[in-house]
Amino acid sequence: MTSSSEAVGTHAPVLLVEAVAALAIRPDGVYLDATFGRGGHAAAILERLAAGGRLLCLDRDPAAIEEARALFGEDVRVAIFLAPFSALAACADRVSPGLRMDGILFDLGVSSPQLDDPARGFSFMQDGPLDMRMSGNQGPSAADVVNGASERELARIFRDYGEERFAMRIARAIVADRQATPFTRTLQLAQMIARVSPVRERHKHPATRVFQALRIHVNDELGELEAGLAAALERLRPQGRLAVISFHSLEDRIVKRFMKRHASTDPMYSGLPQIPAHARPRLRLVGKPVVPDEAETGRNPRARSARLRVAELLDGGLAA
Repeated sequence: MTSSSEAVGTHAPVLLVEAVAALAIRPDGVYLDATFGRGGHAAAILERLAAGGRLLCLDRDPAAIEEARALFGEDVRVAIFLAPFSALAACADRVSPGLRMDGILFDLGVSSPQLDDPARGFSFMQDGPLDMRMSGNQGPSAADVVNGASERELARIFRDYGEERFAMRIARAIVADRQATPFTRTLQLAQMIARVSPVRERHKHPATRVFQALRIHVNDELGELEAGLAAALERLRPQGRLAVISFHSLEDRIVKRFMKRHASTDPMYSGLPQIPAHARPRLRLVGKPVVPDEAETGRNPRARSARLRVAELLDGGLAA
């Protein structure tokens, strides 16, 4: 069996101990790691599973799936799928029709190996093709968006997905510059953003929010998250745990609202003596949001913004 430290190599999984503890793993249980990455969380889950346990591993990144097959391809307890969150239920059905799980983990955002590989185009600190697609060559790249979207659409993307204060200024500059030279490289775009940004924030590159926004848009990350959470709710067993690690406010807001909504009575029926089953809570919130301690953020500065939220499916999926 591969240990969690061997599985992750130089990539440090965030909130590893806390996330695995949140799943309350049973040795014979069925679990799903919806974001395999480089296998740190998956390896820690497997260490706690007996021969009768099962682990489903999903990732939309072909490089991550190659790693999964290299690490766990021979483990009969493991099923590996190249798939986004929106295919969660279909992947579960391939293991067993209608399969329900004792725990589901989402570790959102971009992984360190993706950021550190210039060829993937996620980083504004290293030169590479302006790509950002997590699913290989599927769909439009970041360069396609930057060179093809209107000024208004670019500003919307930067504002909605990056919370960029100077969205319109940057969008206008992109449209002006691309007429002479299309944007094809990460540093080309990052340097242009730095040139037109009127403010410098301490410890933050001016291109940070724009690159985040493009990555979220190119990969439909928020739409996939919403689809994945909805599927997870339907595929948990009673008392099964849903654990989600987010890294920025847009993701965390979706997770928080989803868990809160399904842990509450439908407000239309609030106060009534008899509340129909479909309007009762389906989830119970487990503890408060967990953030990395100083020791972890000292080892891994990228963990600073992480937040873990946990919820449990009520018996029968509905409150008694």
